[in-house]
Amino acid sequence: MSDRTLAGQFFDAAIGLLQRVRDEEAESVTAAGTLLADTVADGGRLFAFGAGHSSLAAQDVVYRAGGLALMNLLAVPGAVGVDVMPATLGSALERVDGLAAAVLDSSPVRSGDALVIVSLSGRNALPVEMAMHARALGVKVIGVTSVAYATQTTSRHVSGTYLKDHCDVVLDSKIAVGDAELTLDTVPAPFAPASTVVTSALLQAVMATTAGVLADRGVEPPLLRSGNVDGGHEWNGKVFEQYADRIFYRR
Repeated sequence: MSDRTLAGQFFDAAIGLLQRVRDEEAESVTAAGTLLADTVADGGRLFAFGAGHSSLAAQDVVYRAGGLALMNLLAVPGAVGVDVMPATLGSALERVDGLAAAVLDSSPVRSGDALVIVSLSGRNALPVEMAMHARALGVKVIGVTSVAYATQTTSRHVSGTYLKDHCDVVLDSKIAVGDAELTLDTVPAPFAPASTVVTSALLQAVMATTAGVLADRGVEPPLLRSGNVDGGHEWNGKVFEQYADRIFYRR
């Protein structure tokens, strides 16, 4: 089997997953976008969190051309991406009880805000505790996860629950347990993960919905323009000034 054929199979798998979330998660996407629009209109702030590779989708909606200027990254030291050394430390931190509460309590997150939590498995202590503690603080929580993990794996949180159990809105990425779309008889392990593609698309669909809901209400969405087009920096500067009290990545 040629590499090109495998590439085509991966694209087909990713497209199939995107079609599924488009069709099956439409109501949840609308609910999530509306929740964020409500938060913006009510003066709240927006945050996104993800650990390890799940952080890629969270970072993709922060300080992004064409994106909402109010989306801030909630970072957990050592758990954002794979830049921590050794990279396996990030995975270990996801299982530490108490870390999420400590981060939230020292962050600017407060009652009336909204927090997007991205976790493919939703089984580790960090995302579960993050959702539980955020809601206890009066924060609305949107979870982006694969619901399949809740029926095929064991929770690593002391409560025995998963991220999906502590959210105001759940977006199911439909990713199969193990996050690998392809197999070959000559390859001993499944390969080709698609969770980043699908999760990022889900979140951008939510961002688009948020902008549309705000516009329908007569509220100009606080969107950023690309700094690589003429006038982009000037446009963004005005947005930063107008919403300075709700943007934290410039401080």
